[in-house]
Amino acid sequence: MQEPNNKTVLIFDSGVGGLSVYKEIHALLPQLNYIYIFDNQAYPYGELEQNTLIKRVDACVQSCLNNYSVDIVVIACNTASTIVLPTLRAKLNIPVVGVVPAIKPASSLANKAVGLIATPATVTRQYTQDLIRDFSNNKNVEMLGSTRLVDMAEEKLRGIPVNLDELRNLLAPLIGKIDVAVLGCTHFPLIKQEIALALGGDVTLVDSGKAIARRVKELLKLEAGRSRGERYTILSSALPWQESALNEHLESLGFNPIQTLEIPLF
Repeated sequence: MQEPNNKTVLIFDSGVGGLSVYKEIHALLPQLNYIYIFDNQAYPYGELEQNTLIKRVDACVQSCLNNYSVDIVVIACNTASTIVLPTLRAKLNIPVVGVVPAIKPASSLANKAVGLIATPATVTRQYTQDLIRDFSNNKNVEMLGSTRLVDMAEEKLRGIPVNLDELRNLLAPLIGKIDVAVLGCTHFPLIKQEIALALGGDVTLVDSGKAIARRVKELLKLEAGRSRGERYTILSSALPWQESALNEHLESLGFNPIQTLEIPLF
């Protein structure tokens, strides 16, 4: 029988945004082994047809499962989670956890209005509209979809500073209108400090990272433990841009250098 501390979490995203979810899970369960895979060959996911996205996520996850022993899969991408979870859960015999925008907790915190900052695909998805309908508690939800914010997070992890003037311009439709903002893309917590500066100090930022970590802990039936000091595996579907700069940041998060995993696609 596998020892609890030897369990492995597979975290998947189209880019490095899912590292924000990894940080929260690792902070809660540092004793586990982690594998991170990102499908940068098809980044950004918001521009893919639904069937193509389902096939790509399935191929990436299955390739990992064919090569590694995994106990739980975390789809750390809002765009993918709204589409692929039923397919994956039907195929796999291990738990699959997804990420959804934190509309419910944000609504309970808001006095004025909620701002949902996400990708254009997440903003227009019916799943998101249903969350707002079911959990907004009669609070107005202002939505802003931006792919550029995703790129800013990708750039930051490669040592490129966020341009605060550009960020303020992107977030201008929300400034002064909201008092709680939902970071509805896993990339966005990576630039949380910059978003807070751009929106102003009276806006509370909410994301799903801690909730996902608690769900993983619950599903694996574990208590918090101690890190074993081992380095983790990170895989990509194509050579990442500015790979050396990215690897430098990943090393600080506990990862070995990126390996490229060939994904056999449909």
